[in-house]
Order: sequence, then C-alpha cells, then structure tokens
Amino acid sequence: MEKRKLSFWQIWNMSFGFLGIQFGFALQNANTSRIFETLGAKVDEIPILWIAAPVTGLVIQPIIGYFSDRTWTRLGRRRPYFLIGAILSSIALFIMPNSPTLWIAAGTLWMMDASINVSMEPFRAFVGDNLPEKQRTLGFAMQSFFIGLGAVVGSLLPYIFTNVFGVSNTAAEGIIPDSVKWSFYIGGVVFLLAVLWTVFKSTEYSPAELEAFEQKDRDTKEVAPIETELEAKANIKRQFNLGLVMTLLGSVISFIIYENELTKELYILFVGLIVIGILFMVTARLRVVQIKNGFTIIMTDLLNMPTTMKKLAWVQFFSWFALFSMWIYTTQAVTQHIFGTTDTTSKVYNDAADWVSVLFTVYNGVAAAVAFLLPVIAKKVGVRSTHLLALCSGGVGLLSIYFIGDKYLLLIPMLGVGIAWASILSMPYAMLSGALPAAKMGYYMGVFNFFVVIPQIVAATILGFIVKQFFQNEPIYALLIGGVSMIFAGLLTLRVNNRTKIEIHE
Repeated sequence: MEKRKLSFWQIWNMSFGFLGIQFGFALQNANTSRIFETLGAKVDEIPILWIAAPVTGLVIQPIIGYFSDRTWTRLGRRRPYFLIGAILSSIALFIMPNSPTLWIAAGTLWMMDASINVSMEPFRAFVGDNLPEKQRTLGFAMQSFFIGLGAVVGSLLPYIFTNVFGVSNTAAEGIIPDSVKWSFYIGGVVFLLAVLWTVFKSTEYSPAELEAFEQKDRDTKEVAPIETELEAKANIKRQFNLGLVMTLLGSVISFIIYENELTKELYILFVGLIVIGILFMVTARLRVVQIKNGFTIIMTDLLNMPTTMKKLAWVQFFSWFALFSMWIYTTQAVTQHIFGTTDTTSKVYNDAADWVSVLFTVYNGVAAAVAFLLPVIAKKVGVRSTHLLALCSGGVGLLSIYFIGDKYLLLIPMLGVGIAWASILSMPYAMLSGALPAAKMGYYMGVFNFFVVIPQIVAATILGFIVKQFFQNEPIYALLIGGVSMIFAGLLTLRVNNRTKIEIHE
C-alpha cells in the first residue's frame, strides 16, 4: 500500500492555509517592535518583550504535535488544530494594535504566538502525512510559496494604507497609527478564511492507513535497531544524568549572574535550563517505576532523535538566530543607521518604519518567487548544497546593510535574505521528513521547532545585552551578528547526510 500521488492543485489546497498563517505572522514580525517602541519600550528592552513568542512555541508545538498524532475526528487528524489556532489568532490580531499599555501588548503577543503555533505546527506534519516522499520537497516548497506570498501582502499593508488609501501612519504619543490598526484587522480576517479553505478542501489518511504505509516503509528502508531492555536502562540513566548536569549548570551560571549583577534577562535562558533539567530527572525516576504517560513519552523521545535531526538542529539554531536578530532590530537599525532618528512621534521615524515593511515585503516576495526554483536546483546539486548557497546569500545580505546609506539600496540585501528565507522554510523539512516515523511525525516536527525557538530565546536574552554593552545601543551591529550566524549555519549544512529512520516502541 502506497500513498497516492497528489495533483498540483491538491497540494495547493492543503498548503493554502499557510497564506493566512504567514499573513498574521508577517504583521507580527514587521510591526511588533514598532508597537512596543510606540508604547514606551527602550531599544535594549525590545528583545525581552519578544520572548513570549519563542517561549510559547517551545512549549506549545511538541504538545500539539503529540496530541495531533493521536487525534482522529470528523475533521481528521491535523485539521482541528488548524481551525482552533486560526480562530484564536484572528481574535489576537484584532486586539494587538489596540493595546493601551506596553505590558498588554506583550501579553497579547503571547496569546497571538501561542495561537499561531497551534495552527502552524500541524501543517508541517500534514505534508509528511499526505504526500509520498518524492513529493514532499514540492509540498514544503508550496508552503514556502504561500508563506512568502502571505508575508508580502502582510508586511506591505501599513505602507499601502498610508500611501495608497491615505490612512495616517502617525499618531499621538503612545497611540498606534491607524495604518497599523487596519492592517491587523485585515490580517485577522485573511488568517481565518485561508485556514478554513484548507480545512474544507483537504482530506487526510486514517490512522489505519498511515500504519499500513509505515509498515511498508519498515520493510523497504533501513530502520535503527529496536531498543533492548539493557539499552532502555542505560537510556534512563543517561536521561537522569543529563538532567542533573543541566540543572547544575543552570544553577551555577544563574548564581554568577546574580553575584555580578548582570542583566536580568540572562536569567530566562539559564532558569529555563534548570527547569528542563529537573523535568528530565523527574521523567527518569518515573520510568524507573514503570510509569508511562504523555509526559514521560514526550520527555523521553527527546533523547531518541534521528541523526539527521540532530545535525539539522545546529543548522536551524544559527539560521533562526540570524532571522530573529533581523526581525527584532531591522526597524531600529534602519531608523537610526539610515534615517538618523529615534523619535517615534516624528514623520521621519514612521516613514522609515513603513520602509521596513517594504523591505520585509521584498524578501518575502523573493521567497515566494524562488520557492519552486529551489526544488529544481536541489535536484541538480542536492538539497544540502542548495541550502548552503541560500543561507550564504542571506548572510551576505545582512552583512551588507551596514555599508549602505541609501534606503533604496537596502532592497538589494533583501534579495539574498529572501532566497535564504525560502530555503529555511522548505529544505530542512524536506531533509528531515524522510527520517521520521509516521506515528510520531507531528511530535518530532514539534520538537524540531525547539531548534527554531531556542535560538530565538538566546537572541532575545543576549542581543539586547550585547548591543547595549558593546555597541553603544547601535542596533545595526545586531544585523552584522545575524549575518555571520547565517553563513555559519550554511556551512553546518554540509554535515547533514544521514536519512536513517528510527523506530520507537513505547
């Protein structure tokens, strides 16, 4: 029994929801720093306010993946999660630009990102569920296309409202401009409608059918050996020891931060390390007394990642660290480095912020344009080499911003960033999906998000500190750090070469 090959339009329908997801995500990325700064945040405070997004993803995605692997309803396996996330995200998009205070805006960002994650995570597994392996690169490329397209319009909306419809892009101190408000309202509607299209225009295989596909896969592909009882005991010991080391390391560094009165944001990273370490130790003790539940399975499967996934984790870490530095600091870098202003009430500042929306539109437009070209290149030179070239082009683009003094020339670096963005959204998932067991596709796609989220937490934790302590609060240097990080991620891609599946018996 084999999965049927889907037509272009069937793949289109199952990916269409990403248009709405990215529409909302682009509005969040391009305007959140602007909203925070308008409500009174200082440059070095902005990264920590963004922390809600990655922390939420870290918690939500593996949990949603775990439960969606075990869900079957009249709407299917993944589609109920698309729908619930879309409804909640749309509500948050209406609330965000009306936030009266900075902390309400930060709380709404938390709600919005949690909801986006509920919708987004199952979409990755959706491709692995529904498409035969030969079509998965096309499936992820289709998602990249809709991500780019949605982000183009979403990023450009404030600029369109101001320059086409004459909606004001300025407001009194502490008030979000109308051009931003109306952009978020449109985003909320588009998000919901696009996801509804996928929900009602797509079908899913039943659990029994997926198990039959997996059985055939076991018979024809290399599968890692089944864990023996002795190995299971060693696995428990390793899990406990790893948790102990993480707890001790996090405690020692937290003490150093306290003693030296370093920036409080650093606590987030290392207190988080303590929490994860404690969870590993608790899981190990529960396994010793043979208690098995969703918690122990989720925590234990973290130790059973395929080799491919472990190697891709490093690529993802440095790729997304670069992206997060760009999302956090592009508005501030452009307004200060190119336009020479920090006055959020001035027309110059808001024109510059609108231009950032244009820049984000360009890189997302490029991503949409090259989405279907990347699989063609990958077929010729390989997925690894394609991803290497794309990431290096993005890294060079970020580095070049430092040397540019004209706003129109800033469009050129965005070409490289767009190529990198298209590849980041498709190539790692194409490399990964063939190494994952079907019964845990949603869970491991959620865990893979750790290596999207952790670098964002690191960036939100240390970038503000670095920019303040070493670069006199000049945010352009955060983009230079991001450029170096993205090139390094490209080089790490060359290490990824293992496609062996794992077979996990609970």
